[in-house]
Amino acid sequence: MPELDHDDVLQRAGKPWPGGRLLGLRRLPGGVSSLTFASVLRRPGHADVPVVLKVAPPGLAPVRNRDVLRQARIMRLLADTAVPVPRVLAEDAGIPPLFVMSHVPGESYEPLLDVTDRPPAPGVIAARARAAAGTLARMQTVPVADRPTPLRAELDRWARLLDTVDADIAPHHERLYRALAARLPQPVEPCLQHGDYRLANMLFTGERLTAVIDWEIWSVGDPRIDLAWLLMHTDPPHRFHEHRDDANVKAGSGMPSREELLAEYHGIRRGTLPDLPWFLAYCHYKTAATLSVFVKRNRRRPDPDPQLVVAARGLGEVIERGRAVLAQSK
Repeated sequence: MPELDHDDVLQRAGKPWPGGRLLGLRRLPGGVSSLTFASVLRRPGHADVPVVLKVAPPGLAPVRNRDVLRQARIMRLLADTAVPVPRVLAEDAGIPPLFVMSHVPGESYEPLLDVTDRPPAPGVIAARARAAAGTLARMQTVPVADRPTPLRAELDRWARLLDTVDADIAPHHERLYRALAARLPQPVEPCLQHGDYRLANMLFTGERLTAVIDWEIWSVGDPRIDLAWLLMHTDPPHRFHEHRDDANVKAGSGMPSREELLAEYHGIRRGTLPDLPWFLAYCHYKTAATLSVFVKRNRRRPDPDPQLVVAARGLGEVIERGRAVLAQSK
């Protein structure tokens, strides 16, 4: 991949503010398809303002999950709704495309997967998860005019990814695909999908949800996909760490049950959503697909990421758990 020209990015990102300029780029974690940087906007007569930039990776076509301006579009649509997102401040369609957004305070933490030096208290985790479920219900009422993606197309998307990896990475994934394809649920009214809706893709200050972030794979589709993805993370089938210390395990103990999160969700968005076990099994399949591609790339690296080495060991279990969830729902 070509090197990103930081000077060019800073010059283009600062254009909307005459006399203003951005001071440096500091790479941030988060997102896998675009580059995220922290910077500071300095303007004459104004206090310095921290900002965040999203930049498409140089040398690659800015399409699909690399289309950062598409991410900016959905964030503009969600501005001033009940779904908190960073505010889009500026866009530039040059090469590579980029946009500038407000810096939102907060921390991201996945309670049953992440390891941090100072994890939140269990009660804080419980409140965050309930806030996420309620916000999801509200998000799914925001009208979006884009054409919905059929459920079979969603399933086949992950099948194509799995077809690119060695058979030993996610053994017997074809069996789970066939079982899911044979029992495809009837569609329900489509809505906005985040695509990776979980606590790690949100920012919180204490218990308060300050922003839903990382909109790289948003779409319009079945509401049960995002809901099942959030529910799956109450008992995720995969791991990234050989060992999580007592403090992080204790934090994870605050994660509510699936039933509690469903009650929070349905307290706002009433009505029944049938076939949720199918969607939970589908989320296991999606997990196996996305992690398999990362594992494939990790095998080629001279310095493999140890977290992906750990994840690779459990992908067979991810597939088998998905099959078990589906079998138990018959």
